[in-house]
Amino acid sequence: MQFKAMILDNAEVSPGYWRMRMTAPPEILAAQPGQFAMVRVNPSIDPLIRRPFGVFDVGMHQPAYTGAAAQPYLEILYRVVGKGTAMLAALHETDLLDIIAPLGTGFDLGPAGEEKLIVGGGVGLAPLYLLAKELVQQSPVRLFAGGRTKDDVLCITEFERLGVECYTATEDGSLGECGFVTKVLEQRLDCTGNTGRIFACGPHGMLQAVAGIAAKRGVPCQVSLEGYMACGVGACLGCVCEGAGHSADTPDYRCVCSEGPVFEATELKWEVA
Repeated sequence: MQFKAMILDNAEVSPGYWRMRMTAPPEILAAQPGQFAMVRVNPSIDPLIRRPFGVFDVGMHQPAYTGAAAQPYLEILYRVVGKGTAMLAALHETDLLDIIAPLGTGFDLGPAGEEKLIVGGGVGLAPLYLLAKELVQQSPVRLFAGGRTKDDVLCITEFERLGVECYTATEDGSLGECGFVTKVLEQRLDCTGNTGRIFACGPHGMLQAVAGIAAKRGVPCQVSLEGYMACGVGACLGCVCEGAGHSADTPDYRCVCSEGPVFEATELKWEVA
């Protein structure tokens, strides 16, 4: 659905990373973990194309003043990397945005009771908070969060408040283990055996490593992909990726926005390491 949203809060949560809360219609409360929003960051034609952002959270916002009714909200977590996101970071409370949401295919939560392992890198943690919020109601959940530095490991306190057991890793050793977060994931799997399933979102290299770890150990794994997209509904075909059966003779393409952004890792073609 397309709607006008009023910004309720827009704050920098870590250097270069921002969290925005905005009003939304009641239907947003049915958004599935892993779905995304297409945001028009400026009412003018520059920039013309909407930007995609994972749904970080949805819920009911209670205004601070007495007697005000609670209203549905949508939250996104974003990193300032260019003109569009810089415009978002400059917006303030009561500013308006044009939104299309929720879009795409979300995560399959899997059976209740089994261990769930969530792996995120940097702003890839954005769609994983709502996922954790849903999973903790039925399963034990562990989060593996990584980044180049401690500034790239986002919202850990919020995950912990949900009851999620959190592990962190940074490439420079400024927070948690020193190295890639996939190393910490492997250590956990080696200690516990092949139980539960994995959910991951982050840089392509991290997703490829997670997919390989899961395949080697026979653990079900879902990945949420990022893609350059203009429409968000499968019309422009700007965000296609290669499916597992892709070759020059038998093309197999998947549209990230409409068929994804969440895929079973076994559905996709990964580079040979």
